[in-house]
Amino acid sequence: MLAVVVVILLVYVYSLLSRRLEGTFLTVPLVFALAGIALVLVAPGPVSGEVEGKVWLILAEITYVIVLFNGATRVDLRVLRGEMRLPGRLLVIGLPLTILLGMLAAALVLSDLSLWEAGALACILASTDTALAEGIVSSPRVPTIIREALNAESGLSDGLVVPFLMLFISLIKADAAGPGAVFLRIAAQQIGFGIPVGVAVGLVGGWFLGLARRRGWASAPFQQIAMIALAPLCLIVADQIGASPFITAFVAGLALQVGFRDTSEAIAEFSENEGRLLHMFVFFLFGMSAGAALGEFHLAPVLYAILSLTLVRMLPVTVSMIGTRLSAASMLFMGWFGPRGLATIVLALVAVQEVKTAEFSLLRLGMIATVLLSIFAHGLSAQPGIRLYARHLASLDANAPEYRVASEMPKS
Repeated sequence: MLAVVVVILLVYVYSLLSRRLEGTFLTVPLVFALAGIALVLVAPGPVSGEVEGKVWLILAEITYVIVLFNGATRVDLRVLRGEMRLPGRLLVIGLPLTILLGMLAAALVLSDLSLWEAGALACILASTDTALAEGIVSSPRVPTIIREALNAESGLSDGLVVPFLMLFISLIKADAAGPGAVFLRIAAQQIGFGIPVGVAVGLVGGWFLGLARRRGWASAPFQQIAMIALAPLCLIVADQIGASPFITAFVAGLALQVGFRDTSEAIAEFSENEGRLLHMFVFFLFGMSAGAALGEFHLAPVLYAILSLTLVRMLPVTVSMIGTRLSAASMLFMGWFGPRGLATIVLALVAVQEVKTAEFSLLRLGMIATVLLSIFAHGLSAQPGIRLYARHLASLDANAPEYRVASEMPKS
């Protein structure tokens, strides 16, 4: 009960000060994670009872599908069809390289992990979460093509990681099927089913929303409720057919723009606010878990966290951008701003539910260390990073790829 009271009061106080905190390093993940850690350190006895893992998993999944769905409704589809296709490069080239490099780094630094456990950790930490540095994807000082690439990567990377994660979990559990068969089966379910279901939910749901709006059947508040209801619907349907709820939700948000062309800012803002509230609770719970684990930390997980946020992330991004003629500063900017947050927490909870053994103790420490470091590092560096990058952009020629692609995108 103490934890519930504390987080509710913190939500209230943070909301009162939210305008003053905008643009500062005091982001929602940072403040609420620190509060959770502090609560465990100050009052370990009253809050020692952990939240049931399944309940936390459900809360985290609902939160994340809402965040993904809402983020997708704001993606500029014209940018994603631009000639450079940066999101595709990040996902098709950068993501597999990130998993491979992360697996090798985990096997070397966290030597107590088996190779398959190292692969599972690499998958959990391969997904990005731009909410930890939310100013990046909303700042007009960052070129549109860069913002949308990072946003799309954040929305799709976790869903694409799931087949690889489940493959490694199957290998840890000594699945009788061959690795190739396991991967193909899971990929077909997670991705092959998730995309059409997301398209169907977004198009049909959006069409009825547009019809109700044009005919005057639905009031503005209930249009908002109807839109946000589509996000958990994606989660439920995806779970029933074995698809990735994350890919389903993100694709549904993209498809909604086609089915519901007159989406107002107010409607999108409502779903964003609901997602932000759930975000607060999830990061508070994460902080409590991190606080309880502080006594277990040693050098190896911290070193791996540093590698995961730097070399393991930045080298694959740089390789994936070869041939785009983007400046080195743009590659560095995209490589650094791949925060690890809600997606990592959700995937870690999924892994724990699948493999309930002591083998995941070191894996859990690696995940907690990486997310904690990311919360601080990316939260603190977001605004200074934007300012430095904007100064670099000002020195570029007007025909630089960062600008030229955005200006030459198709109009339809």
